Amino acid sequence: MFDAILVQQLANGLSLGLVYALMAIGFTLIFGVLNVVNFAHGEIYMLGAYAGLLFITSTAPPLFAVLLFVLAVGAALGFSLERIAFRPFRRFRDEASLKSKAIREATLLSSLALSIVIRELVEKFFGASMQTIPQAYLLMTPIEIGPISFSSGQFVIFGLSIVMLAGLYFLLFRTRIGLSIRAVANNPMGAMYVGLNTERTIVATFVIGSMMGAVAGLVVGLYQGSIFPSMGFTPGVKAFVAMVMGGLSSIGGAVVCALILGMAEALTTTFFAQGWGDMVAYLFLLITLVFFPTGLFGGGRERA
Repeated sequence: MFDAILVQQLANGLSLGLVYALMAIGFTLIFGVLNVVNFAHGEIYMLGAYAGLLFITSTAPPLFAVLLFVLAVGAALGFSLERIAFRPFRRFRDEASLKSKAIREATLLSSLALSIVIRELVEKFFGASMQTIPQAYLLMTPIEIGPISFSSGQFVIFGLSIVMLAGLYFLLFRTRIGLSIRAVANNPMGAMYVGLNTERTIVATFVIGSMMGAVAGLVVGLYQGSIFPSMGFTPGVKAFVAMVMGGLSSIGGAVVCALILGMAEALTTTFFAQGWGDMVAYLFLLITLVFFPTGLFGGGRERA
């Protein structure tokens, strides 16, 4: 019985960690390219869920069409976010401006302000209460494997996460835009001097990260059965912690640390009350900042 419960919780933790991983990748991509934190990423997660619900209630499409629609919405949101909250602070392209802490802090506050505005607007138009997902689209079908009970949502999250992570790896290492993203992340001034279109690369980074975040919000909404305006806050905090643990700009490190967080949170709720699970992320963050200031996978980066 103990083994069955343990395996069950590990499966739950894997699903949770993969959701955190999809969000953490968005944080990590943007930080790697611009060296700033996008605090509006949790709202992209939430808007992806709301966009999917609106599409479902208006046209009742198949699930695959909902996923494609939310991917398109995520791309549009990422493009708009970059234009509104980040581009105004990149008017100066000299090296001093790119490394200016004042500009970085202003950009961080800009994204934070935009996240608050988005959340308040969603509450005004849709209300602060939870919106339920239609029964036909819920990913809650039980699947029994021996003494262990899974849900269809866990398999969907696992499969979709693997496909998206594999697609991201292919894009970053096998396409021109992926090579441009890696070049700008490594040396933005050098990339500019050799003729790379850094503005287009930055926009592409926002689009890719926001697409992954929006899909994560949709899948979690279908899995949990309801969505609400502040649903992106907690996963956003966990994804941010995973990014810091991974070394701020290491995508692989962020994914591994997100899985560690998900597993640890699930196992904690097995032996302690539910509320203790949320403390795991903050404990890991504290340990990382004290003992691993550059993160577990960020040896060459500045202190977290």
